[in-house]
Amino acid sequence: MSQKPSLDFWYEFASPYSYLAAMRIEAEAQKANFDINWKPFLLGPIFRQHGYQDSPFNELPMKRNYMWRDIKRCCQTQGLAFHQPDPFPCNALNAARLALLGVKLGWCPQFTRSVFEAHFGQGKDISDPNILKSILTSVTRDDVERLWDQAQSPDHKNCLRTQTEHAQSLGIFGAPTFMREQEMFWGNDRLEMALTFQPET
Repeated sequence: MSQKPSLDFWYEFASPYSYLAAMRIEAEAQKANFDINWKPFLLGPIFRQHGYQDSPFNELPMKRNYMWRDIKRCCQTQGLAFHQPDPFPCNALNAARLALLGVKLGWCPQFTRSVFEAHFGQGKDISDPNILKSILTSVTRDDVERLWDQAQSPDHKNCLRTQTEHAQSLGIFGAPTFMREQEMFWGNDRLEMALTFQPET
């Protein structure tokens, strides 16, 4: 029996385009007969490495204004709720730690979608531990306080740091990014290409 090909889905919870991708990637991957490897990471360290102290969208107001209008259009097209978050970008550190824990424990996709819906769909502050714990309660029967403590452990904090460093080593500079072996595709609008592209031989 042949093994399905897989697609690495690198995403950041503060990224609105990652929200769009996260809410449709499973359906697109199923149609293309792909498995998904969920890869939460942090863009902040990567931006700082390239001299940005803030989101590149905030560096240029015209680009930021266009981005929010574009996100509204895309959400309307996908049938998604949208609430522009304030502040932007949010502090997504704990959400990313929990999602990475969810990769190990099997509830990452559900947790990821719920966090994105809370943040960009409902405008909730996902840096709030109570909101994240409430989401955990909805996606797993495990003890939420134990999971929270596990996500805050030094070993697990280092796992997220290592994950982000791996993204840097791959040349990832934004989110969402899709990786098929050594082939990189950046942006929600490149998801279909990431699943169907056939490199020249």
